[in-house]
Amino acid sequence: MSSRRGTGRLVPVGLPAVEAAAAIRAAWDSGDAVLVLDPRAPAAEVDGIVDRMRPEMGVEPEVAAVVVTSGTIGAPKGVELTWDGLAASGEAVASALEVRPGDRWLACLPLQYVAGLAVLGRAWTTGTPVTVLARFDVAAVAGADASLVSLVPTMVRRLRQAGTDLDSFRRILLGGGPVREEGPNLVATYGLTETWGGVVHDGHALEGVELTLGPADEILVRGPMVMRGYRLAPEETAAAFTPEGWLRTGDAGTLDADGRLRVIDRLRDLIISGEVKVSPSEVEAVLAQHPAVADVCVVGAPDPEWGERVVAHVVPGHPDAPPGLAELRAFAADYLSAAKLPREVVMADAIPRTAGGKPLRRMLSGG
Repeated sequence: MSSRRGTGRLVPVGLPAVEAAAAIRAAWDSGDAVLVLDPRAPAAEVDGIVDRMRPEMGVEPEVAAVVVTSGTIGAPKGVELTWDGLAASGEAVASALEVRPGDRWLACLPLQYVAGLAVLGRAWTTGTPVTVLARFDVAAVAGADASLVSLVPTMVRRLRQAGTDLDSFRRILLGGGPVREEGPNLVATYGLTETWGGVVHDGHALEGVELTLGPADEILVRGPMVMRGYRLAPEETAAAFTPEGWLRTGDAGTLDADGRLRVIDRLRDLIISGEVKVSPSEVEAVLAQHPAVADVCVVGAPDPEWGERVVAHVVPGHPDAPPGLAELRAFAADYLSAAKLPREVVMADAIPRTAGGKPLRRMLSGG
């Protein structure tokens, strides 16, 4: 694949979704890179991002987009993604989903995040039609004449709770965290802002993507979708890659003999209780199946005996009948070893999450 080069201009786009999508397409058609901003964010926040990203400086010609990370930890960074990565991602996803004439994408994720922007990129790269919604809305999604869509698990749950027939979509890409939903047309994806979004479908690397494991079983990724680097941050860029050019994901995982990836959790989120490494996502997946649990987030808390203890923050399905610690431990004991069972339960009105659906654990752990 020949290397594409753009104009080197970086165009900020801070419009509502439908207008933003048109502006992004026009910029890409002209060879301009885009910096998509949240139109609903406070002006001070937007100004701060623009000040850090400095669009007036332009970009290297191979850069197609600068995507600001959601900042689940630390200050948000600007990820420089390339034209070649955009093309490789669009073509690989189209091949994996067997995109055909008559297919149409539905874009209902925020465009300032890679999950939303990548939908536009796939459609633009492959010439597939796309319908853009102003925002996620159950009725609008249910009534959309589309066959392909990217969602986060929370959206799927809301659609199912509303009785939406999800079989109207030929393929539903699910990302943004561990996937607990099931269905013949659901595709569990794994990726990062730094990889133009999903590079793994149902455990299998997309075409052109290489996976391996590093120290502490950290998932390492290499391929054309991987970012050029962090904007105006050479030291952070250097730290993000191994000497061999692998991107450090910060996620722990396993690879079986067939190369199938299983994501365990963020390395920094693992709870060390005694000598046992506990994956919060694994515990959440079990507790979420309890009928009295509407949502859950698991974090570690300091413990004088065990080093850390497992704490479950639970949104009860019925506030007047919240599940107790003993009840949840008994339920989970059939699926988890004793060291992984929660030692504390905290009731919550809601779990803080990013727009992509990832839990903001530091807001619950005090980190």
